[in-house]
Amino acid sequence: MTPAPRCNVAHVVRLTLLLVLAPLLHAARAPNFLFVYTDDQRWDAMGVVQREQGERGRFPWFKTPAMDRVAAEGVRFRNAFVVNSLCAPSRAAFMTGRYNHLNGVANNHTPFPADSVTHATALRSVGYTTAYIGKWHMGNQSGKRPTFDYSASFVGQGRYVDCPFEINGQPTPSKGWVDDVSTDYAIAFMEQHRDRPFSITLGFKACHGPFDPPERAKDRFADAKARAVPNLNVRAIYRTPNDTTPVAGKGTALVTADGETRINLGYFRCISAADDNLGRLLDTLDRLGLADDTVVVFSSDNGYYHGEHGLGDKRSAYDESLRIPLLVRYPRLIAKGTLRDDLVLNIDVAPTFADLGGAAVPASMQGRSWRPLFSGKATDWRQSFLAEYFLEANYPTTPTVVAVRTQTAKLIKYPGHDEWTELFDLARDPYETINLVRDPAHQALLARMSAEFDAQVAATQFRIPDYADKPDDVAAAKQAKKKKKAE
Repeated sequence: MTPAPRCNVAHVVRLTLLLVLAPLLHAARAPNFLFVYTDDQRWDAMGVVQREQGERGRFPWFKTPAMDRVAAEGVRFRNAFVVNSLCAPSRAAFMTGRYNHLNGVANNHTPFPADSVTHATALRSVGYTTAYIGKWHMGNQSGKRPTFDYSASFVGQGRYVDCPFEINGQPTPSKGWVDDVSTDYAIAFMEQHRDRPFSITLGFKACHGPFDPPERAKDRFADAKARAVPNLNVRAIYRTPNDTTPVAGKGTALVTADGETRINLGYFRCISAADDNLGRLLDTLDRLGLADDTVVVFSSDNGYYHGEHGLGDKRSAYDESLRIPLLVRYPRLIAKGTLRDDLVLNIDVAPTFADLGGAAVPASMQGRSWRPLFSGKATDWRQSFLAEYFLEANYPTTPTVVAVRTQTAKLIKYPGHDEWTELFDLARDPYETINLVRDPAHQALLARMSAEFDAQVAATQFRIPDYADKPDDVAAAKQAKKKKKAE
């Protein structure tokens, strides 16, 4: 009889430990980060939201399969907001986790401070390689993007076709639709850094005006119209009856027929083309075997009016302007198809990345990590937030605004114009059509929201910063425009 092989106890122990610990060690691997955001995409400009809204959806024909995929494979935050609804300030808030009255960027024409502390700063401290790709803005700031290892970006608004890029600050021509080019750079970066932790921030130009989609998307949603909503003909309080300045937002129409209104389809075609590129990025993560180990965040730098309150563009504090899409996918921590209604903000992105990446969250960051929300263990999440916007000399149609919002109410103040103060009961009036500030029946709500406003002002150390434009700058800006036009 052949004797049984002798058991190597040490080998068995090692094998057992490997089988038990390997999944844990793999799960503890530092995740990659891919943060993709569009420009001016309102919160409901996604197919998944339109389907959820049903008869209340303004754009039931709109489709965004890649965004819908991220929502289905991760979490969709249904109450996500920016703290300043303007391109450059919101981008600065995303990166620094700080309010704009503290982070150095209060308007669209201020460069991003080179000494800023960002999520890239935190992640680089623990071994990440970081990249900024695509639209940066911050006025016409040029050069390698501060705090990032690598940048492939363009100056100012750039242009949709054949946009000149700067690679680490070096001018480089490009061919094709700008967001396709940015996506190519992001894919190349992922391929080159697949074997070590990376963080990519990718800013699309879409869907900022002039709404020029690529050829493949030019005929999408042909002849579609938008459904009317109750606040289309409710004029913003700061736009007085004597104010004849046209609203921003080319193509916006307030006259409805058969319950519908014309809509700028170029806006939606640009988002749809950006969605194509989000799909390319997701497919690349799959191809490289990185999907499970990458935190994918999709969002936008601010919302956008399509006629609501008689407005186009963004900037002010009604929900169409403040509210943004926000999707997060990270299979190792987030259950598929999760929905969250917590109040989450753009200043939360930076501390979340630092936290998940294993870095200390910088003390300067005012946002909060979403980790407890991913696990469903948050017990003391924020119940309100402060929003702000500072007058821009070259865009005087929107005044300085400071607002506090809770889940069910909003108080908006316009410094220097107490007569414009607005109070809304969002639970009963989600379209913000009835100002309750002088309604005797709602003085208790006003008192509660005023106290919340004061508390948020104190908590955020709010002030109108020295680097914000001043009212006196408006006249100078008008004179400069006249002079330029005369030349």
